[in-house]
Amino acid sequence: MTTTQSRLPNPAVLVPELKDIGGALYKATGNGTIPQTTISLVQLRAGQLAGSTYLTVLHTGNLRKAGAAEESITAVASWRDAPYFTDAERVALELVEAVLTPNPAGERVPDELYARASEHYDDQALATLIMAIGQVCFFLPLALIGKPLPGVSPAEQWRQ
Repeated sequence: MTTTQSRLPNPAVLVPELKDIGGALYKATGNGTIPQTTISLVQLRAGQLAGSTYLTVLHTGNLRKAGAAEESITAVASWRDAPYFTDAERVALELVEAVLTPNPAGERVPDELYARASEHYDDQALATLIMAIGQVCFFLPLALIGKPLPGVSPAEQWRQ
């Protein structure tokens, strides 16, 4: 079945505060303390883990616009053994997986992982990375429940 519109009317019309929240999150993650490509890698991986075509298409496009290599974009799903990522990017990808994946053996983010992240990111950068994970997690229910059309801008697809 081909869908020509999202399931949910425009959430920014239904909840006008969404524009302010989205803007604040964008500003918080765009403070320059971590590269935009790292943010997009993390958000792409979150979309993959959640099974959201909308988010994977969106963040793949963001990575392409930022000039990321096709190999690194393609390898996000198998990042652990892919040679395309820096150590800082690897720990960022490990953090998003830890946050979004249950760990039946203990903490999702153990002290050892936090310590490794701290080796690559100062406190402000680490807080920014955490906000980038939170940003994609904030929009995840809209992507999964509202089911916006992949590759179509919000302005073009939201029903009024």
